[in-house]
Amino acid sequence: MGILNLTPNSFYDGGKYKDELQIVNQVEKMLHDGAAFIDVGAYSSKPNAEFVSEEEELNRLLPIIDLLLMKFPSILLSVDTFRSQVAKKAVENGVAIVNDISAGMLDEKMIEMVAKLQVPYIMMHMKGNPQTMQSLANYEDVVKEMIFYFSERIQVARSFGMNDIIIDPGFGFAKTLEQNYEVLQKLELFSMLELPLLAGVSRKSMIYKTLENSPEEALNGTTVLNTIALQKGAKILRVHDVKEAVECVTLLNKLI
Repeated sequence: MGILNLTPNSFYDGGKYKDELQIVNQVEKMLHDGAAFIDVGAYSSKPNAEFVSEEEELNRLLPIIDLLLMKFPSILLSVDTFRSQVAKKAVENGVAIVNDISAGMLDEKMIEMVAKLQVPYIMMHMKGNPQTMQSLANYEDVVKEMIFYFSERIQVARSFGMNDIIIDPGFGFAKTLEQNYEVLQKLELFSMLELPLLAGVSRKSMIYKTLENSPEEALNGTTVLNTIALQKGAKILRVHDVKEAVECVTLLNKLI
């Protein structure tokens, strides 16, 4: 899954893709490098990210969705949003997957909406919202509590008739540096949920703070953690750097 941020303030590539030509060129590169689908987001979910109105989110998203489907008719797009109406309009405009950082906790209508839309749903673990999540990293047993969280959210989704669910542990969301590594170390435990697992560690602070560098210097660290995530059961890698992630998958498949 290649990441396309349409926000001016994303932690790594915020504001990088400001016009249609830059966006098309970046998506073309990701598809050429082997991306199975492109995740389009217009609301930065980094810690303490500024609030974006629903209208502004749609104004950023919908023209780019239309542009990408016109330029790349066979492209598979996911929309990174926690708002049910944004998800609805994105799917109506051709998006194939809904990727929700809150698993329906920030919009009580989201899960019912996605179930009606009958598209796959990525539900992520987070507490609070992007503005408050870093103050909520309190757990007695982080992995155990996450599995309970997912069990409850999956049950809700199934109650509305949702079929296709993917789970995302939410590295960096309401978790300390140590908790992120504990989750990665125990990632195979999420297999008990019997659903595909998405790992999103690309250039995150759990890498660059540990290595004492920056997001721009965190590609090698990203590759290392992507490899570990794949070995521990991840089925999807959400990344900024598609070529390197595809190489991880290709080399690991040689060991199977």
